[in-house]
Amino acid sequence: MIVLKFGGTSVGSPAAISRIINILKDTDHAGKTLAVVVSAFSGVTDSLIDMARRAAAADVSYTELVNALEGRHKENATRFLKGEERKAAIGDIQSTLHELRRILDGIALLGERSARTTDLVMSFGERLSAALLARIFTVNGIEAAFLDARPLVRTNDNFGAARYLPDESFAAINAFFSQRKKLPLQVVTGFIGSTIEGQTTTLGRGGSDLSAAIFGAALGVGEVEIWTDVDGILTADPRLVKTAFRIDEISYIEAMEISHFGAKVLFPPTVKPALEKGIPIVIRNTFNPECKGTRIVADAAAGNYPIRGISSINHVALVRIQGSGMVGVAGFSARVFGALAHKGISVILISQSSSEYSICFAVLPEDAHRSDAALKEEFEQEMRAGSIEKPVVEKELSIIAVVGSRMKSTSGISGKVFHALGRNGVNVVAIAQGSSELNISAVIARQDEGKALNAIHEAFFLAGVRSVNLFLMGTGLIGGTLLDQIAGHREILADKDKIRINLIGAANSRRMIFRRDGLDPKKVKALLKDEGKLAGVPAAGVPAAGKNGAEAECASEPLKLAGFIKKMVSLNLPNACFCDCTASDDVSAAYAAILEQSIPIVTPNKRANSGSLEYYRRLTSYSRERGIPYLYETTVCAGLPVISTLRDLFLTGDRVRRIEAVLSGTLSYIFNNFDGSKPFSALLREAKAKGYTEPDPRDDLNAMDAARKALILARECGLSLEFANVDIESILPAACFKAKDVDAFFKELEKSDAVFEKRRSEAAAKGMALRYVAVIEEGAAKLSLRSENAASPFRSLVDSDNIVVITTDRYSKLPMVIKGPGAGAQVTAGGVFADIVRIARTLV
Repeated sequence: MIVLKFGGTSVGSPAAISRIINILKDTDHAGKTLAVVVSAFSGVTDSLIDMARRAAAADVSYTELVNALEGRHKENATRFLKGEERKAAIGDIQSTLHELRRILDGIALLGERSARTTDLVMSFGERLSAALLARIFTVNGIEAAFLDARPLVRTNDNFGAARYLPDESFAAINAFFSQRKKLPLQVVTGFIGSTIEGQTTTLGRGGSDLSAAIFGAALGVGEVEIWTDVDGILTADPRLVKTAFRIDEISYIEAMEISHFGAKVLFPPTVKPALEKGIPIVIRNTFNPECKGTRIVADAAAGNYPIRGISSINHVALVRIQGSGMVGVAGFSARVFGALAHKGISVILISQSSSEYSICFAVLPEDAHRSDAALKEEFEQEMRAGSIEKPVVEKELSIIAVVGSRMKSTSGISGKVFHALGRNGVNVVAIAQGSSELNISAVIARQDEGKALNAIHEAFFLAGVRSVNLFLMGTGLIGGTLLDQIAGHREILADKDKIRINLIGAANSRRMIFRRDGLDPKKVKALLKDEGKLAGVPAAGVPAAGKNGAEAECASEPLKLAGFIKKMVSLNLPNACFCDCTASDDVSAAYAAILEQSIPIVTPNKRANSGSLEYYRRLTSYSRERGIPYLYETTVCAGLPVISTLRDLFLTGDRVRRIEAVLSGTLSYIFNNFDGSKPFSALLREAKAKGYTEPDPRDDLNAMDAARKALILARECGLSLEFANVDIESILPAACFKAKDVDAFFKELEKSDAVFEKRRSEAAAKGMALRYVAVIEEGAAKLSLRSENAASPFRSLVDSDNIVVITTDRYSKLPMVIKGPGAGAQVTAGGVFADIVRIARTLV
């Protein structure tokens, strides 16, 4: 036999009541259900409290609330009942509400409401719903009777949160059920009971769950089913963690831990009566009865994960007391918590240092001031003497709790939890873990609650799936190509490699756009072009909503760099990544601030690393010391693995002696093809026509870009160089740089064709060819036009290839050569994409 409980949302509408009727008639419940415990209709308890509050304040509008309550219950009676049954039900409703009106009038007359009177007022919600539902069930073929639980569920007189008395309650319940044979289904009022003297009490918010467990335990049923509006106990709060999923089975103790730390599916004391009797509790969904829900049992199956779930308390305060007067003093903790208990303050979490110098505890925010006062009163003399410091109260905090019985037999759980938090920049204020190792709790900033829950949930439950929440600055040639590559490959990446790339924000030079649930990379460029609001453009993988005012909407807005960063930080998403695909000094100047928010950076932008040496060192040092990735492989030679190779050489103890490199794709193309068949100026025009140069070729031929790359390589080798220290041989005559526009530049360049041809022919006569090469050696960096013999690796270059030749202690006789395309949107974007994926791989 079983006992069922239906919560407020499960009885909140005619459609929901119809679902209950179907559940009671199905093969799992027909003929097996002894009692159905019901809550008040959804929202009614809050309305009743409001009525009492208004009445005490002499606000006569409480009568309007009573009328609305009457209308709601009459509407349901009219919907399900006919004839005499309807008339009788409406009569019951009117009679019950007549009693409520008299009580409220009395409150208004006295101008005050006690906890005892408030409990009596609140009891009307369950009394109305249970009486009406009993009639509705009966006319739908389920013989049922209304049962007011107050004479059966006996409690103490702690009004508002009364504790039930097991012996008295069990005896009364058993006496009632044993004295009657072939009882119809009992529709029981949840949430309420009474004292031995008969005064109405309530069991605390959510107490209908406890009512069901009390009846189940008293009757020794095989199972208690709690029907609500979710599929069971989930691995985390689905409002904060979108990837949370249902737990099939959980132990009583685990359920109590999860419920204590904020999981709203279950009222914590509910578990105790069932625990003592060994009765399983099943959490099921009224609106999805096909789902089997979550079973709460004494010994749950191990499960597939080392933890069972994650929960949190959204808002707490932390109180800390410390001082030398605590050390080695027996009974100090007893005085602390005795003082709090004397004031009726409940402590949520306790943490004490092993030195006994300090102790801290978490309380609800409304208890923080009283806790502070209680400690000052208790330790007044010690504080006056200076042996104990005044209490410190920290507010705006949350508690996250990782729960699971398997943690005791699985090493590394704590490490994984705190790695996930640290990796996402979540600072831990206090930690608590019992010797049972069932729960690891951490106090964190309230603003980090959602990020912390998602980070830990992903670390434990997503079976190796790692996600990156990407913010992209720059959607031009490189950024746009990156968007295309992400769009074309992310499904494969997710399915095969378990890496998810979620594009959350993007910006071009004029506008920016954000979507917490993710943007479709195929549509971002179009969205940024539109200056208005685009309705009906859903997030990637999210269908557009219907005509209910909740259409998926994306709106771009004018770009403000500070605003983009502020929005990225305020979203506070786990595993965030900032990608800069611009060549902007302003954007690169913001890198330090972004890293300080524990947000990794991926960039092909050379400005930061080729700027001041101090800024370069600041970024790389912060990244290294804090473990926040700063990846810039594509700043040199696009997608070629140059920087990572240098880093690996240093990490393994090798020493770089010399680097020689062709670092400019434009200059590589020009000199690879400068064979005398056409003048230098004509060859440059051809390169410009093919897109190998900037619109103004002087931006390439001034070798500034190649010099920045050489400087980055030099710094990666440990050289303390500023850009001004790089020796750059100018290729062009000064007159070319002074030309007013591109056409004038080419005319000046034609005047120098003979000079270039002479230098080329002189080299060719010796079997050599010209190449523009960067050399990093003996603490210096130099770029110059050199003549290379046929055996030179620089003679093997084709088109716009780059090459880096590295001579080290290990690679001395035969230098290491890295060669390939060093420019182009596809290879550069591919290298950036690889760095983003590398960010994901660091999340393990």
